[in-house]
Amino acid sequence: MSEVISFVDTVIVYDNFPAVAGATFSVASGEIVLLQGPNGAGKTTLLRACAGLLPIARGKATVLGVDLKSDRATVRSQVGMLGHSNGLYQDLTVAENIGFWSRLVGAGNDDIAQAMRLMGLSERLSEVKVSNLSAGQRRRCALATLIVRRARLWLLDEPHAGLDADGRDELDKTLRSARDAGATVVFASHEIERAKALATRSFKVEGGVVGEA
Repeated sequence: MSEVISFVDTVIVYDNFPAVAGATFSVASGEIVLLQGPNGAGKTTLLRACAGLLPIARGKATVLGVDLKSDRATVRSQVGMLGHSNGLYQDLTVAENIGFWSRLVGAGNDDIAQAMRLMGLSERLSEVKVSNLSAGQRRRCALATLIVRRARLWLLDEPHAGLDADGRDELDKTLRSARDAGATVVFASHEIERAKALATRSFKVEGGVVGEA
């Protein structure tokens, strides 16, 4: 399997602080990788760097074969990231939010309908503005935008947050389906029991250092 992520002695500085200090790890194509560790350990920083959202201060880092030190824009166009913020347009409807991303990748109405179905978003909700959704419904909508984007690399920060039991089960099925379709998934979670059952491999992040869990 080819490497999707490769970090070697990578240092990432955030707010003038080395949030990730000398990380060395790799993720192969088709893996579902769990990042575990306490709050403030550097998990979110690591995910954001993999998404091309933070610069690399020192060391080497490639994602999908692209050097993060020289071309973060290309990486941003090929990955899908879901952080603590859902990244949705509050004044647009569910269908409009998903449709926005579908047009960028050339997906059609059938793809939108499938993404909504996979995330348990009923047809009735399609015309509801995001600002009027519950927290769980917003999370489902954000995950549907990832599905419709067909990202090669999924980067998820606490993806189960805000979902009910059914929603969490559906998310796990969706991530496994994405892996089976050729995507790679890296996610951070405090729900260790569920997360370990989902992951094919785990890394422990603590004090800005990454190691095998």
